[in-house]
Amino acid sequence: MQYAVVDIETTGGFASGNGITEISIQIHDGTRVLDTFETLINPQSFIPPYIEALTGISNDMVEQAPVFEEVAETIYNLLKDRIFVAHNVNFDFSFVKHHLALAGYDLQCKKLCTVRLSRKLFPGFPTYSLGKLCNSLKINIENRHRAGGDAAATAELLGLLLKADTDGYIKQSLHKASKEQALPPNLAKSCVDGLPDKPGVYYFKDEKGAVVYIGKAKNIKKRVCSHFTGNNAGPQRQEFLRSIHHVDYEICGTELMAFILEATEIKRLWPSSNRAMKRFEQKYALVSYTDQQGYKRLGIDKYKKQVLSLYSFNSLADGHQLLRMLIKEHILCEKLCFIQSKRTACTGHALGSCTGACIGAESAASYNVRVKYALQSLHTLLPSFALIDQGRNEEEQSCLWVEKGQFYGMGYVSHYSDVNDLETLKSALKPYPSNDYILNLILTYAEAHPSKKLSIKF
Repeated sequence: MQYAVVDIETTGGFASGNGITEISIQIHDGTRVLDTFETLINPQSFIPPYIEALTGISNDMVEQAPVFEEVAETIYNLLKDRIFVAHNVNFDFSFVKHHLALAGYDLQCKKLCTVRLSRKLFPGFPTYSLGKLCNSLKINIENRHRAGGDAAATAELLGLLLKADTDGYIKQSLHKASKEQALPPNLAKSCVDGLPDKPGVYYFKDEKGAVVYIGKAKNIKKRVCSHFTGNNAGPQRQEFLRSIHHVDYEICGTELMAFILEATEIKRLWPSSNRAMKRFEQKYALVSYTDQQGYKRLGIDKYKKQVLSLYSFNSLADGHQLLRMLIKEHILCEKLCFIQSKRTACTGHALGSCTGACIGAESAASYNVRVKYALQSLHTLLPSFALIDQGRNEEEQSCLWVEKGQFYGMGYVSHYSDVNDLETLKSALKPYPSNDYILNLILTYAEAHPSKKLSIKF
């Protein structure tokens, strides 16, 4: 078994938009270094000043160096059939694999991360950056932040790790089923191993414990591991993986509850790596006000947090559909409900379905009575029900509560509870904020599973 210890210098932090400026490969047999390959590379792009200051590699230095394609075959032959070793291996591997692919070579090899191995075999150090770790282990680094110096230090570190591995941890982590080297460099395998295979929500946290991403899953462990597969070379993924130091989770009784908890938690914690749920807001609302003539008016307007909303909608069409139903059933004026705006009187008045409030033929007091009944009927038209479903274990069952078209909350009750005791059932639930996204999830699920639906009457 041979190892290819690799270190690279680059023009930036992600492979798909940056080039390699230097590479060093040290072939290690587990005891000593057998061969070394090292070269500057012309990245065919400008090296930023801050990168030049860090590595000492200038644009003038790489001007006459070979481009990657010219050395790709040599690099590929050195790496294939060997174990790719690097400090934070997924970073180096993503660059090398990406640029080899551009040159026509498909690199497939096992990987070892000396960050992860050091955390396991040399526990207790305050940091595992290459420079500080080597200082703690008395490994001398010449030409720090140059590929040759860092690769030589990593090769020496590998030798110490191989000697310290008396329990066969390295062999175990190289096993195909292990997936050890696919994990982010700062995430302990024991943390992933302890994840449940149940529905729920998981939280990726950074070094300080701040939540950077929230996700939902039908199977928490399987979904978390899926984040670490593949070799996406984009900047967001590379930064995302580096930020993950810990995973927390909350088990839910059903996948539907996981959806709801995820949406709520993203709104509450606002994680940096979540995007889609942050953008969701109700777009339209049913509103009511009294005009200068004393007529109570209904209308659909853009949703505004500072304005009282009688009901919210995700689309203007949904709002108008409900409003037209109220107009028809309670003989309301289309003009006073803003369905028509350019006529002196609404078309309903000409057809006899409007009693003339739009032209003052009906008094405000008389018209407002029907508006009052229309709003009261709105509450009876909107659904009220509970969904009784499986719990987190055999001793309990879950409950989601919808009241007058709004999601009230969810929780768990004993499997032996009387679910028909509505007052006791509701008191056991935790209130949650409602929006159209959550409500539509629940309504869709209730329609597909009518046997789990318990009607609520007030």
